[in-house]
Amino acid sequence: MRPRNWKDRTFYRPSATARYRHIDALFDQGGRNVIDWRLIETHWRDLMRVSIAIREGTLASPLLLRRLGSNSHRNQIYRAFREVGRAVATVQLLRFISDPSLRRRVTAATNKVESFNNFTDWLAFCNGGVIAENDPVEQEKAVKLTSLLANCVIFHTTLDLMNVVRELQAEGWQITGEDLAAISPYLTEHIMRFGSYATTELTVRPDAFDPHLDVDFDAEEREPTAA
Repeated sequence: MRPRNWKDRTFYRPSATARYRHIDALFDQGGRNVIDWRLIETHWRDLMRVSIAIREGTLASPLLLRRLGSNSHRNQIYRAFREVGRAVATVQLLRFISDPSLRRRVTAATNKVESFNNFTDWLAFCNGGVIAENDPVEQEKAVKLTSLLANCVIFHTTLDLMNVVRELQAEGWQITGEDLAAISPYLTEHIMRFGSYATTELTVRPDAFDPHLDVDFDAEEREPTAA
């Protein structure tokens, strides 16, 4: 995910004596924010057992959080997990700062997720998008059905966009991968949320989906050849 609120982020040193030439100002100068590697080493087996239990489904995450969260200041396993989280978070923040390509990938992926979430919120306009049910099963169904509806609308919009692209190509327009990259499937202008919908064609079998577009998506990535 794209880091937010950088001013509130805490960077942890691997040791109290570790100093850095260019980025030392990111770290606490009082030497308080240091990873407790000894605590992680002491409880490493416990951390692995808990992680494997979660992966295999023998321990539910909510139950684990409740157990670890109780008297957390005395819970050594909780503290060990916290130290691991601090180390991983610091490494990821430093990677994000130092790697421009990583920032581009994370930003692109985050934008896609945020766009999808905004689109589903727009579709789930009834009751302000609030799930009124207190039953976890009903809540899960509401979320999944909203996602299903969003994917159906996105697929329908994509089919319409593909038809438009084919029509433009038939008229002689050259469509590139860069052109298509600027098109979003989260369009809402053509969707009538309060409109009337005909049901007479529900039983009509649609044409087979043709995923092919006569577009060279790798043209922009290839190096131009020397003349």
